[in-house]
Amino acid sequence: MKGKSTTGERDREATEKRLLDTIGKMIAEDGFEKIGINAIATQSGVSKILIYRYFGSVEGLMAAYIRQHDFWLNFPLEYPSRKELPTFVKGMFQGQIEQLRNNPTLKRLYRWELSCNNEMIVKLREQREKVGIDLVKKVSELTGHPQKEIAVMASLLTASITYLVMLEDFCPVYNGIPLNENSGWEQINEGIEVFINKIFQNEH
Repeated sequence: MKGKSTTGERDREATEKRLLDTIGKMIAEDGFEKIGINAIATQSGVSKILIYRYFGSVEGLMAAYIRQHDFWLNFPLEYPSRKELPTFVKGMFQGQIEQLRNNPTLKRLYRWELSCNNEMIVKLREQREKVGIDLVKKVSELTGHPQKEIAVMASLLTASITYLVMLEDFCPVYNGIPLNENSGWEQINEGIEVFINKIFQNEH
């Protein structure tokens, strides 16, 4: 029985991976607006019954893709020493930029997520919230800054990064920054470094 169970688990993992790879490819090529259960089943070679069994719906499959690739949901909660904290924080926000810019499927799904409020998306947001609160608490403890101040600064940075990355496909320039060129993102990365340096220089 144990052997059969293990084989079944491996088969399910392989099938789920195939479906996640398929949805990622389909969204990258055509967007998510026209994706339906029949198209996913045809392109993946997986029956609709299994898709519903494993993910509940097309929306559940898309939410699972977000969960698998989301920067914050997969952020390793290993904190540095106080001395290394500024470098850690800079790298964290710059890593968010790099990951999201390099994954056009995830960018499109973020736009989709903004218009959704189903149970799966609510759960994703709750999971992100937990990660964010843990990070804010830790940075507050290490720096001595009030938690409410760190929360606002982190929110401004993360929200701005997400918005600007989603915007770059439609708006080539924002406040004079060329979002459609690497030089623009280098400018943003440099600005993040200046911003974080000022925060840590003004500790009390």
